[in-house]
Amino acid sequence: MIATDSATAVSEGTTVQPNVSHKIRRDGGSRLTAYLQATPLAVLLGVFLLLPILTIGMVSFWDYDSVRIYPDFVTFNYTETLGSWVTWKTYLNTIKFTVIVWVLTMVIGFWVAYFLAFHIRSVTMQMVLFLVCTVPFLTSNIIRMISWVPFLGRNGLINSSLIELGIVPKPLEFLLFSEFAVVLAMVHLYTLFMVTPIFNTLMRIDRSLIEAARDAGASGFQILTNVIIPLAKPGIAIGSIFVVTLVMGDFITVRFMSGGQSASVGLMMANQISLLQYPAAAANAVILLIVVLLIVAAILRVVDIRKEL
Repeated sequence: MIATDSATAVSEGTTVQPNVSHKIRRDGGSRLTAYLQATPLAVLLGVFLLLPILTIGMVSFWDYDSVRIYPDFVTFNYTETLGSWVTWKTYLNTIKFTVIVWVLTMVIGFWVAYFLAFHIRSVTMQMVLFLVCTVPFLTSNIIRMISWVPFLGRNGLINSSLIELGIVPKPLEFLLFSEFAVVLAMVHLYTLFMVTPIFNTLMRIDRSLIEAARDAGASGFQILTNVIIPLAKPGIAIGSIFVVTLVMGDFITVRFMSGGQSASVGLMMANQISLLQYPAAAANAVILLIVVLLIVAAILRVVDIRKEL
């Protein structure tokens, strides 16, 4: 009996051990294959993303004068930036633009995506209308911004129409070269970045859920608030990340549409670069990157976008 058990154990050992070794070799080979597949992407991210960020962080500690910059390790750029009320006011102004544009693009983008997803029955027509929304992207941002000038100027189409109709006695000054113009141009430029992910999310919603809610006696508003909007949160989060990052770094729109009467962090960095104050601009870039990452982290904590990815 003992001999039989020993023989069985030996035979089992001889059969199990090769299987374990084979499994280990297979797992090691698949892991190596995964690393090899990820290597090109890791190299690209390292060269074109991490290396520039590390370079900016390094330059932010350098010293400079009116002529040149000096490799050094000083904290003056950060202390001067964070200790200036002008800088804080500029950041608050940038955050104000970001919040206003984010709310407007989210509302407009959601209803455009909702109309395309639920009120257009034909898939072909949905794609046609969606492509129509992308037509403005065939031109540059500057051209699309300048196109508002004939409408918003003192003698523009809007002021001329309002005066002829007797609605206002004189041209409205706030339409052009103001914060209103900045917000209007940004909403025009960035709404599509909110429409696209929300539309993609709404198209994935199972229509049987809506039918079940309707059969259960839910009203249209209840279906919208309890079914559609919760399921659209990943798309809203992705669109929010796009809009927030674009607005926080925008300076061309602020420069052109405000007429120099408003400021943003991006515009402040552009002015510092034009004055050859590269370390100060790099310090502002690092601070702006941290602020944007904190905002994105807050969005990701509220909504799990892995459902969309």
